[in-house]
Amino acid sequence: MLLQRRARLFKNGRNQSVRIPREFEMPGTEVRIFREGDRLVLAPLERQTLREVLETLPKTERFPDLDDPIPEAVEL
Repeated sequence: MLLQRRARLFKNGRNQSVRIPREFEMPGTEVRIFREGDRLVLAPLERQTLREVLETLPKTERFPDLDDPIPEAVEL
């Protein structure tokens, strides 16, 4: 059976907020929010490492090889 409860809506400044009952508590401090038809959905925000984020970006051309030798060391 689907767990259901009533929740209160209230104004928080210019935003509308909802009091989430304890049994619906979510991990973390942020959520994704989106609409599915007339429903408003809250989903846990999955943390990603920088590598995971970069791997989702489209692949681009490699940087061209440049003929730019390392300068010689200079005695100071």
